[in-house]
Amino acid sequence: MIAFLYPGQASQYVGMLKDLVETYPVAAEMVEQADEILDFDLKNICFNGPEDKLKQTYITQPAIFVHSCVATRLLADSGIKPDFVAGHSLGEYSSLVAAGAIEFLDALKLVKIRGDAMQKAGEIQPGTMAAIIGMDDENVAKLCAAASDAGIVTPANFNSPGQIVISGSLEGIAKAVEIAAEFGAKRAVPLVVGGAFHSPLMESAGQSLKEAIHTSSFKNAHVPVYSNVKAEPVQDAEEIKELLEQQLTSPVLWSQSMENMVRDGAETFYEVGPQRVLAGLLRRIDRKKRVKGVDTVEDLNNLSAN
Repeated sequence: MIAFLYPGQASQYVGMLKDLVETYPVAAEMVEQADEILDFDLKNICFNGPEDKLKQTYITQPAIFVHSCVATRLLADSGIKPDFVAGHSLGEYSSLVAAGAIEFLDALKLVKIRGDAMQKAGEIQPGTMAAIIGMDDENVAKLCAAASDAGIVTPANFNSPGQIVISGSLEGIAKAVEIAAEFGAKRAVPLVVGGAFHSPLMESAGQSLKEAIHTSSFKNAHVPVYSNVKAEPVQDAEEIKELLEQQLTSPVLWSQSMENMVRDGAETFYEVGPQRVLAGLLRRIDRKKRVKGVDTVEDLNNLSAN
């Protein structure tokens, strides 16, 4: 049983997509289609940067999404298709395309709205995030409660056992980082991000995205999609839309999603898109599972050889 995993923001890098576009005509066609929808030159920024521009949320999200969807199409052309899918935050949109719940260009329009809205929300209500290392879920919740007298602080990404990202106001996160050791953290690492993602500070972004999701065309998924919000498989189109609407202000239950995929029979995992962030997380969740990265032409050639 094969599971496809899709990365989220922070997996981007300058040069992404370049060899795929230069090697496969279908990849070049998909990027050209994306450029017609976006109001910036996606191909040029992915290929050449600069890195600071690629890191901007409204550019990062479409870049990673398009890369992941191109890789998915190339896998399908090689006869490799998933039995289960999941995506980390932004990656959930890529997973829905892979599952047949929404078409590539329709999903890209939503990703564009999402990236724009999250960028604006971060400017209107500045916030940030921090990784808390070496603490269990319960103690992270206690840490957030203790730091909340300084501002909003909430668990945002349950990435793997002992690695949880918190999100909130600048003051709240600063306080949480300062006192994390008192609650048993081995480390508390502030992250360089454009806002307090997956927290109440994304409410304004969530509202504009909800309207777009509501009017978009979704179908029942062909394969189970493990939702960030529930960590359980969903296939019904209306339920998928409801969960997407909640996603921006809800924590990403990634560790729980991976555990449930394994529970349901997933054996071989492919990380489809730029870099290997999710492969590293899965090794912390279940060291027995194999993870194959699908990022570059070399990766695809290695799969064909095997």
